[in-house]
Amino acid sequence: MHHPSGTPDDDSGTLFGLDALTPGPATAAPVTDSSFRTSATARRLLPVREIYAEPAAAASPRGRQISARFPDAQVTMVDSHWRIPGLHGNEGNVERWVRVKGETLVLGEKKTLTTRPNGRSADWIAPGPSNGCAMACAYCYVPRRKGYANPITVFTNIDRIIAHLARHIARQGPKPEPNQCDPEAWVYDIGENGDCSVDALICDNTADLVHAFRQWPTAKASFATKFVNPDLLALDPRGRTRIRFSVMPPDDARLLDVRTSPVAERIGAAADFLDAGYEVHFNLSPVVVRPGWQDAWSELLVHLGDVLPQRVKRQAAAEVIMLTHNRELHEVNLGWHPRAEEALWRPGLQQAKRSENGALNIRYRNGVKAEAVHTLRALIDHHAPWLRVRYAF
Repeated sequence: MHHPSGTPDDDSGTLFGLDALTPGPATAAPVTDSSFRTSATARRLLPVREIYAEPAAAASPRGRQISARFPDAQVTMVDSHWRIPGLHGNEGNVERWVRVKGETLVLGEKKTLTTRPNGRSADWIAPGPSNGCAMACAYCYVPRRKGYANPITVFTNIDRIIAHLARHIARQGPKPEPNQCDPEAWVYDIGENGDCSVDALICDNTADLVHAFRQWPTAKASFATKFVNPDLLALDPRGRTRIRFSVMPPDDARLLDVRTSPVAERIGAAADFLDAGYEVHFNLSPVVVRPGWQDAWSELLVHLGDVLPQRVKRQAAAEVIMLTHNRELHEVNLGWHPRAEEALWRPGLQQAKRSENGALNIRYRNGVKAEAVHTLRALIDHHAPWLRVRYAF
């Protein structure tokens, strides 16, 4: 498959796990509409009390929309969303890991717009509309990038991001041949460093992207999510957005997927999203090798087969992603959620791995990983033969 090198574009378990660490009721004033964005559930996930904003981001139309969304939040101007004293690099924030994710929001502009080739989950990784997340999955790689705390940074120049994508898609032309990403469309992952379902609780960035992609017949947006946001059902994607619900055995999710929608809720939402015009796939991710993991995944696969209607199964596909961890994140987790590390940190089964972005990560040893992938594929063939595996790594 032809992939021009990506270059910068210059314009040419349970929803609220670990309750002891979760903040109390939101202080933001209610907005007078009936969207899920204004519900008590959304306010509990995002009780934003503090907004750090680059001046241009705060003054932009999207920045003003977000400020109106959280009128009681204190706004502090900063020079850069990457360097905020007291937030980034502050080891004391480990003890406030979950609180920072919910109470703090950062507004910035995405300065460098680059779409780079992928070839696994998607053909291309698009410049995302955000970085960071209000959820607190114990294995997530994104928090490492800003040091000890990584609340959502919303990029307010969504118009530039969409214009960049329009130019990139136009340059590609029609997809010349099918591949495992999609038989016809160029697939763009729009949520590599965040969760677009959660972002939609804050502003219209996700909606703007969904609406843009439905106008591009040669391309398709894609994002993975662990959060069921009913507001997305009204966006009318017309088959041009693929939502990938990440699932794992419920016991693993209750331990590791902190502040996410329960796994059963994610699975239960699949038919609604398909009927609303989305393509619906699943991420079997991450696969954590622990005692009894084969039985747990077997039960999950049986559950998928029992509850999903045939119309979902006919178009479904899956990505299998084995756990990748990191020593620095391991140390952070020991400060706020050490029980998670009992499952994630298995030195006898793991080895160092240099990732594509240069980070030194920890993954399962080659033999352990190969055997686990083979085992899970066999379980899928036995319990869910309808579920096509697009790729596994």
